[in-house]
This record gives sequence, structure tokens and C-alpha cells, in this order.
Amino acid sequence: MKKIAIAALLCAAGAAWAQSTPAGLWKTIDDETKQERSLVRISDAGGVLSGRIEKVLDPAKQDAVCDKCEGEDKGKPISGLTIVRNVKAGSDGAVWEGGEILDPNNGKTYKVRLKPVDGGKKLEVRGYIGTPLLGRTQTWLRVE
Repeated sequence: MKKIAIAALLCAAGAAWAQSTPAGLWKTIDDETKQERSLVRISDAGGVLSGRIEKVLDPAKQDAVCDKCEGEDKGKPISGLTIVRNVKAGSDGAVWEGGEILDPNNGKTYKVRLKPVDGGKKLEVRGYIGTPLLGRTQTWLRVE
């Protein structure tokens, strides 16, 4: 009986941890219009997170390219574009940071902080310049 209880606890803990990581598929929401914008898949490669746009949800913008981006991203299709790079778990394990996020609307890159909330159902994505106090936060919704 004890073995079954321990196994159940371990499975529950594993499921809870899996939902508290930013890795997964997320629906982005426009700050101003509150409309769904895209699906972003965040992947974990050896403890380093990256995220790319899997799908642009507005049919009129599905073939859009990143005109305002600089360097290797200039002119690339928004769909398939890597927008989150080099993010690692913070010392407390509740926040991921240290990387950057690209805003395809203006082509600018910002420092980023990712924080799963609401049991991992939502992700607070904070892009900022210098200090996290100077930036903005979007809330993304977990799809899977």
C-alpha cells in the first residue's frame, strides 16, 4: 500500500513540475486588442529555453515577414521565427531569465523573464531594457 501511495505522489509531483516550466506550446495575446496573435513553442535543450512562432493566427498576417528585424532575422517569415533565446532557470527555479526576446512588430530585442503562474496554465512574459522595472508584461496561455 505504501508503494502505491509513494508512486502516486511521485507522479503528481512530476506532473506539477512539468506544468511549472515554460516549455510547451503557448497562445500569445495582443496587449492592446486582446486578440489571439500566435502560437509559440518553447523548447528546453539542456536547461536552455528557446521559443519560436509555430503559427500566426491572423489569416491576413500568416505570410508576414519581419521587415523591421535586423541581422539574420531581417525579411524572415514571422511564422517559424525564433523569438525567445538563451533563457535559463533562475536560482529559485520559479523564474526563467538571462535570455532575450524579439518583438517582430518593431524588430527590437529585449531582455526577458518568464514566470509560469496559475499552476503553469499561464506564462508571464516580461520584456525589458536594463532592469525588469522598465518593460512590459504579456500573459500567454498554455495550449499544451
